[in-house]
Amino acid sequence: MIRNGSHAVEEEEEDQGEPSSSSLSPGKRKRVIRVWCDGCYDMVHYGHSNQLRQAKAMGDYLVVGVHTDEEIAKHKGPPVFTQAERYKMIRATKWVDEIVEGAPYVTTLETLDKYNCDFCMHGDDITLTVDGKDTYDEVKRMGRYRECKRTQGVSTTDLVGRMLLLTKSHHSNVDNTAYQLHTDNFGKDPKGHSPWTGVSQFLQTSQKIIQFASGKEPQPGDTIIYVAGAFDLFHIGHVDFLETVHKQAEKPYVIVGLHFDQVCFIKTNALRDFTDLSSLMVIYVSEVVIGAPYAVGKDLLDHFKVDLVCHGKTEVFPDTDRTDPYAEPKKRGIFRILDSSSNLTTDYIMQRIIENRLQFEARNQKKEAKEMAVIEALKDERGEDPHAG
Repeated sequence: MIRNGSHAVEEEEEDQGEPSSSSLSPGKRKRVIRVWCDGCYDMVHYGHSNQLRQAKAMGDYLVVGVHTDEEIAKHKGPPVFTQAERYKMIRATKWVDEIVEGAPYVTTLETLDKYNCDFCMHGDDITLTVDGKDTYDEVKRMGRYRECKRTQGVSTTDLVGRMLLLTKSHHSNVDNTAYQLHTDNFGKDPKGHSPWTGVSQFLQTSQKIIQFASGKEPQPGDTIIYVAGAFDLFHIGHVDFLETVHKQAEKPYVIVGLHFDQVCFIKTNALRDFTDLSSLMVIYVSEVVIGAPYAVGKDLLDHFKVDLVCHGKTEVFPDTDRTDPYAEPKKRGIFRILDSSSNLTTDYIMQRIIENRLQFEARNQKKEAKEMAVIEALKDERGEDPHAG
């Protein structure tokens, strides 16, 4: 069990005369409400982040259990990231107070009691064991389960599927025929379409961005540091880099410039369409500029009063006019190249999937089949036509 020092919460004595409900504001509660979440947290995306944000909002102290590689392989198929990488990712998430490494795949009352958690929280999709049983069945029956709405338009299964597609057809835009065939067919079988696995488009809205924003303005004495990039398929390599950036000052205020896919095209000549809001979840990030310009120019530096601009060891590609996108910060003497000592890149992750392509394809198909079996059973219970759309 590892504690994350980003949140300091102390237990208070419970006053028996007052209710201690998670519906009360933290200031009115007489004891700390401890919430349990667990999962694989493989290829962490906005959906994971949003679940953890909502879980923390249901209480005061969030404990997150992360499954081992062995448990995930047994029940779902091989994970893309190792357990050490997944532990590190969740530890860097700003809503998480404590992580439990090697959490059991099936959540029981024993687990909740062991970590003094009032209840478990999960999304409204169903998580199944290798034999098709609901992993939250016991805590649901005992009334110690809470549910949040699953984030539509993004899933680990879809991300893996899109990356598998790239091993077959290197597409330059999302209008590519092969990509459209993938989005039409992925997450479907002859029996129907799983609402948990199927592909839909993730749409960023102002409300989603506001929910993730820290709301903190730079304070006197803060060093304002700017970094920019695609942060494509947000992963541990990005976290390592942002941690290194954060260490560049005693009081850092880190602003991340997030490029749109059209800007990524300048760098890679391939729109992968993986970018989401996950950089907003990291404890090292204070603010995010959505749709940041590729060139870090005078207007941007002056507007945010930037003291330092950082870039990693990856290649810096010229802008469309063949100029250096970091010419202005270099001219001001505030540009710095950083080495996070991480060899994990988006291309390397894709290579992992390519090398284990058959296993990942089988994993996705197995997950879809189990979900469809549950949907069929639920329809039978309600007396619905199991073959209705």
